[in-house]
Amino acid sequence: MTADAFIHLPDLRARVTHPEKSLLRLTPEMFSMWEQRARAAGWPVNWRLSDEEIEASRLAVLGDHPDGCDLWIFSYGSLMWDPGFHFAEVRLADVKNYQRRFTLKINLGRGSHDYPALMLSLEPQQGRCHGLAFRIAADAVHTETAILWRREMIRGGYAPAMVPMTTPQGPITALAFVSNPTHPSYVGELPLVKTAAIIASGKGVLGTNREYLVQLATQLEALGIEDPYVEQLHAQIGAGPAV
Repeated sequence: MTADAFIHLPDLRARVTHPEKSLLRLTPEMFSMWEQRARAAGWPVNWRLSDEEIEASRLAVLGDHPDGCDLWIFSYGSLMWDPGFHFAEVRLADVKNYQRRFTLKINLGRGSHDYPALMLSLEPQQGRCHGLAFRIAADAVHTETAILWRREMIRGGYAPAMVPMTTPQGPITALAFVSNPTHPSYVGELPLVKTAAIIASGKGVLGTNREYLVQLATQLEALGIEDPYVEQLHAQIGAGPAV
């Protein structure tokens, strides 16, 4: 990250994990470690997409990205506090006709077979989703997005797309990991009470689903972003220490 990456949001500097300290910076070496942990836990060989499938997915979206052009990444969940990639700038951003929703049921990461979890997706819905946009410098686009793709598309749960959005500094088009209703993990928007119950009990090797929701609510509040859906879920599970 450059010295002025937080020029628009100086207070955010202390609330974002440096990429080199992130366990979710999935370099080939880090990815290999997670692969070994998954296999040791009994996951089959095909628990994730192959390296070739992940890279083909990335190139299908970014293969024509012009040389010399930076790339914006829209973040609405854990990327807001732990992006795992190097960036040159971060801004507040919002995208029209999308909302963050817990619509992916998972049994790895912050979930497990016995205690499944729900993870966020970006759902086409009326309104706006407010989050952050990180700018990756042109010379680092393919290196950093390869790292990001291993994290976000490890099982193909999203439909990455370039989406127009607004920022206080002007309009941009950013890569967003949009929902993929055809994926087996997709369960759609569940009733709020059921969503909260799953989040309250979900846990896995990365921690609890509850911790994730608390981190999300905390980061949104610190950024001055109001999200009634997240606020209601946070209230449902209570604001005490994560379990």
